[in-house]
Amino acid sequence: MTILEQIIADKIEEIDLKKSIIPIHQLEQSVLFNRPKNSLKNRLMQRKSGIIAEHKRRSPSKAIINQNLNVKDVAKGYETAGVCGMSILTDTKYFGGTIEDLMLARASCQLPLLRKDFIIDPYQIFEAKSYGADVILLIAASLTRKEIKTLSVLAKQLDLEVLLEIHNENELNKALMPSLDMIGVNNRNLKTFEVDIKHSKDLSTLIPDDFVKVSESGISSTEAIKSLQPFGFQGFLIGETFMKTKKPGLSAAEFIKTLEA
Repeated sequence: MTILEQIIADKIEEIDLKKSIIPIHQLEQSVLFNRPKNSLKNRLMQRKSGIIAEHKRRSPSKAIINQNLNVKDVAKGYETAGVCGMSILTDTKYFGGTIEDLMLARASCQLPLLRKDFIIDPYQIFEAKSYGADVILLIAASLTRKEIKTLSVLAKQLDLEVLLEIHNENELNKALMPSLDMIGVNNRNLKTFEVDIKHSKDLSTLIPDDFVKVSESGISSTEAIKSLQPFGFQGFLIGETFMKTKKPGLSAAEFIKTLEA
């Protein structure tokens, strides 16, 4: 069993437990459920930096990154820095996040918020909406075409944007559909965990211009972003580069200042 397969198996059990405690009709009663979204897609198209800054405590590939920071402070810092959006890891077992992190970030900033998790069930989309998300992540490697369509159409019905993550051409071809807003190329090899931004460049020409292109993983320098921009990328998801510092917001501000200089 691969790490992705193990994560999905654990996620199925987690979702079943959550459904038994907080049913969907209760999620729909959240004060945040009818809040108009802040569009990440629009910000990426309008702003120069394209930075989506992440809140991530740990990961299977890097173990502990930073567990000493308050998500409220990180959110405020990222907003002050001028990032385009914030990605919140809500998986607990493998990434140390919680769905409450999403709610705390929502209460602390006006940034577009991406719920980053292994979404496999409609329940998680209702949950994302009720806790303040603007965008959900769908991972093509863990979903069939039918599942991607079902989940992305539901997200649009709930006024959420959809970022689809791909790793190769087969996943892209399987997943292309009008209910997506952004296509993210993950530069990390799921088998070896090695990262190479050349992966984004190789797949860039295959992504239709209808979708905003986002490069994910392994982006740690302004030079990397400048090398990706000519390939049509407008979004750059950055996690560990900021989170491994004591003040991610300040690190993001300095990064953006250098990028836009």
